Amino acid sequence: MAAIGLDLLRAEIGGCAAAHRLGRVTEVGRGVLKVVGVAEDWRLGDRVRLADGARIGGEVVALDAGAVTVLADGPADGVRLGDRVEHLGAGGLAPDDSWIGRIVDPFGHPLDGRPLMRGGTDRPLKAAPPPPAARGRLGARMETGVAVFNTLLPLVRGQRIGLFAGSGVGKSSLLGKLARGVAADITVIALIGERGRELREFVEGVLGPEGMARSVVIAATSDQSPLIRRRAAWAAMTVAEYFRDKGLQVLFLADSVTRFAEAHREVALAAGEPPSLRGFPPSTSHLIMSLAERAGPGPDGAGDITAVFSVLVAGSDMDEPVADILRGVLDGHVVMEREIAERGRYPAINLLRSVSRSLPHAASEAENALIAGARRLLGAYDRAEMMIQAGLYVKGSDTLIDAAMRVWPALDAFLAEDAPEGIAASFARLSEILAIAGEPGG
Repeated sequence: MAAIGLDLLRAEIGGCAAAHRLGRVTEVGRGVLKVVGVAEDWRLGDRVRLADGARIGGEVVALDAGAVTVLADGPADGVRLGDRVEHLGAGGLAPDDSWIGRIVDPFGHPLDGRPLMRGGTDRPLKAAPPPPAARGRLGARMETGVAVFNTLLPLVRGQRIGLFAGSGVGKSSLLGKLARGVAADITVIALIGERGRELREFVEGVLGPEGMARSVVIAATSDQSPLIRRRAAWAAMTVAEYFRDKGLQVLFLADSVTRFAEAHREVALAAGEPPSLRGFPPSTSHLIMSLAERAGPGPDGAGDITAVFSVLVAGSDMDEPVADILRGVLDGHVVMEREIAERGRYPAINLLRSVSRSLPHAASEAENALIAGARRLLGAYDRAEMMIQAGLYVKGSDTLIDAAMRVWPALDAFLAEDAPEGIAASFARLSEILAIAGEPGG
């Protein structure tokens, strides 16, 4: 057997404990169990497993003198008073290179029916981000395969952006395009609370063999407990950090942070934390910000985690708690709108409401002039659109609006174009379009 195979086998054997500490169930509520007889080494966040009857897992969510409160992974049907509860410990994750191309659950178990070995080293599920003073700066611009991200909304190494969209406006399709097109070494995808039927559709239809060949998918479906759905985001970030520390450029895609926050809300309320932010507990802010901070430029000598966090926003409400918290800690945000999707333009990005904070440094002076010209024309058309559609605008009244009307169909179509030729070709195409309006640089 190859040395690497022996290392993985030793890791599997090392994960088997010779003895386990046990507690006993003394109270059963709605998914919450009271366990006594615990030792001092039981800690908040530790994993447990019911050793009798139901064989379900859970997590310690509150501590008391001589007792702990456990939130079960699933319905507590069949649990009896006096049942044994086995203490499993902190429950980290041990990623490995062999996970590339695989679909994995938040505990590191395979979901695609094939054997999966754990890596040689356990990593903490909620690791601290790199020290701020030791982190690198944002890196070079990345090829994305999508014209709008190659030009008007550039993505650079180590950047963290938010993708804000309602349901059914093409968010998953855009994430799949980025997974296939962004020039990264490895892609780690967190599917948090997705419908079960959509997992295979995303992997085979949206991601495709090309995208899956360099990806690790961590999935927790909507029917699973909030503990497992919340853990999916942490597990995916742990996998991303593993590849980052090997010096690789990692693309991290999370779909979605909203479901991550909703899962945490269920756990926090069960643990007794009061709701405050429109029903979300106060710990939600720190939870989201700490996840986002783990992405970004790595320490000197390591790779970077370039992250795209999707957020479900109802009615394009960018001030709802999850969107507001995340927008404040990211390096840009992309807003997708239902009105644009309904007229058939995908990706349905509203450029005027979107921004990349890598600008102006990510583009040359000439490229920044093209970007400013495109935004100026789109803004002029947006302000006058109602008058234009109603036939109230008279050509010649405003030279900027006249230019915007000439260029708008081509510029709007440009926002939907794929760009397999690369960044330079995308800017050349944008220059040709702006030339129709007589913009400088066009």
